[in-house]
Amino acid sequence: MVFFLIGTTSALNYSTHENQTTENPTQQGAHVLPSTLVLSLLLIILVLLSIYCLRFKNHRKALVTSVDKKIPNGFLDEQGEQTVVLLPRSPSPSRRYFPIPLDSLEEEYRVRSADDGKLFREEFNSLPCYYHHGSFEEASREHNREKNRYPNILPYDHSRVILSHIDGHLPSDYINASYIDGFKEKNKFIAAQGPKFETVADFWRMVWEQKVSTIVMLTNLKERKEDKCYQYWPDQGCWMYGNIRVAMEDFTVLVDYTIRKFCVQFAGEGTRAPRLVTQLHFTSWPDFGVPFSPIGMLKFLKKVKTVNPSYAGPVVVHCSAGVGRTGTFIVIDGMIDMMHGEQMVDVFGSVSRIREQRCQLIQTDMQYSFIYQALLEYYLYGDTELDVCSLEGHLHRLHNTRAPNDRLGLEEEFRKLTNVRIMKENMRTGNLPANMKKNRVLQIIPYDFNRVILPVKRGQEFTDYINASFIDGYRQKDYFIATQGPLSHTVEDFWRMMWDWSCHSIVMLTELKEREQDKCFQYWPSEGSVTFGDYTLELRADTLCDTFTLKDMVLTYRLEKHARHVRHFHFHGWPEIGIPAEGRGMIDLVASVQRQQQQSGNHPIIVHCSAGAGRTGTFIALSNILERVKAEGLLDVFQTVKSLRMQRPHMVQTMEQYDFCYKVVQDFVEIFSDYANFK
Repeated sequence: MVFFLIGTTSALNYSTHENQTTENPTQQGAHVLPSTLVLSLLLIILVLLSIYCLRFKNHRKALVTSVDKKIPNGFLDEQGEQTVVLLPRSPSPSRRYFPIPLDSLEEEYRVRSADDGKLFREEFNSLPCYYHHGSFEEASREHNREKNRYPNILPYDHSRVILSHIDGHLPSDYINASYIDGFKEKNKFIAAQGPKFETVADFWRMVWEQKVSTIVMLTNLKERKEDKCYQYWPDQGCWMYGNIRVAMEDFTVLVDYTIRKFCVQFAGEGTRAPRLVTQLHFTSWPDFGVPFSPIGMLKFLKKVKTVNPSYAGPVVVHCSAGVGRTGTFIVIDGMIDMMHGEQMVDVFGSVSRIREQRCQLIQTDMQYSFIYQALLEYYLYGDTELDVCSLEGHLHRLHNTRAPNDRLGLEEEFRKLTNVRIMKENMRTGNLPANMKKNRVLQIIPYDFNRVILPVKRGQEFTDYINASFIDGYRQKDYFIATQGPLSHTVEDFWRMMWDWSCHSIVMLTELKEREQDKCFQYWPSEGSVTFGDYTLELRADTLCDTFTLKDMVLTYRLEKHARHVRHFHFHGWPEIGIPAEGRGMIDLVASVQRQQQQSGNHPIIVHCSAGAGRTGTFIALSNILERVKAEGLLDVFQTVKSLRMQRPHMVQTMEQYDFCYKVVQDFVEIFSDYANFK
């Protein structure tokens, strides 16, 4: 640097001498000296500025990586092999948003949602800036860097969880985890990154030392073929993680989440009693964006609150980075507590506060608006879950309420279901001119996001469509296929669907003719065999049970050698208008179908009536409700039906069908109360 300045000065002196030979030497020296000093100072300043800019650029690159490419649903969640992608901030000025009274929440949500959520984005972008609430000295130390999953998501020094030292080794106190306050509870949560292979022992040490009883996991182990979290638990038996012994005790798989129970014990010096630790793993958060509906998340949150004992330490919440989904869960929990305590919500204030404890909590405006969506869902519909022991009292209120403003009446409860908007903009495929003739009822068309897609026939356009929707079960996604009764020109498509999705069970809830009108084309042989296109059905057995007919058939596909057994359950006694005379027959049908499913491998069950909505939706609702009653002793008729209506329009079509769901559950409880564990 010195040589560069000297050389420059010499060149300047030489140039000055060559061009000013006639000047007095004294005057020449007087002019050259100030010029040289000024130029030298300017060069020094430029060099220093260059060094500073270079260092700032590298530092900024380590902290924030932004992208401008478009992706599904608009925004990336937590991704990147080295960094979490943070969204570019809006240039709009920072604003303060105030708490919202509950009676204004619906209107505020509507206003913010307008114009593709423009006001939600503005509010999100007005949140306090990242990385301005503390230092990251411990997290940034050389010996701790490998313990961080993402180098730009680090815990603040002032709120990080500090582990005990192992054998006096100072670096052993670090883990990428932060204490987070609840609504009015100090350090209610620990927000953590998903454990890495190198940090699993530290994770379990934290669980033990912090007296944690509940772990909330909000990511899958892999998403989009990228590792999001190391599997930090044994599938069976027990494993040692450092000095902590973890044994799998039990697990339950449900449609939206899995519950795992572990026996955890410290295996170091001194005998210490083992502890029960419950992990609740939410599996329905999609790779991009947020859940389609907040119903599953609210059920999950209630389960977390129920499971976590009052004497326990903080609840550990983690996703991959421990900021996006983790922050979303924590804020929803706090705002529901605020609803009950103060009759208002303050999402902006809550996110601002918890960001002082861990950077970047709530990553995207999609997550931010999802919080509002969940809170509005909770405010409008509340907690509609029932214990079977309280079913009788609830039914008494439903059927004996006459006050016009009482929200407990059956009519009022069913009326709320009409708030579920039919999303006609998501029925584009079914409304194509080439597909319209394949629909039996023009008002009941599958949504594009969960319609059953058939393989396109070679050289034939629009052959991937059938009026059928995937519907979630109690334990499995897409456990049912709700469809219409086949038309004469859609029978081959019906059996194509049956073959391509490996189905073994069909539930039929209509007669071929009702009130002298065709309701379904006969898609099976009365005897012998029948062929529809490339598919042949052979009737092997036809058995009449109390309330339904059971047909066993063999399905063969011309282009493949093997055949498939199909069991057809045809329920009788359900009129097009009205309900079955009693619920026992429906209970028997549900039980028979479930036994068949267990034997055939739990592939999707095809359920149809005529249009594939009213009776079809009622059967699927009852299947899910009764399975939950058996497993948990709990039921939620309202949210079960509401969830179905979000997956296919007009599911459970009438108030009479809705009331029938309650009556069947009541019959079920009375029949099995002597030996079931729910009474």
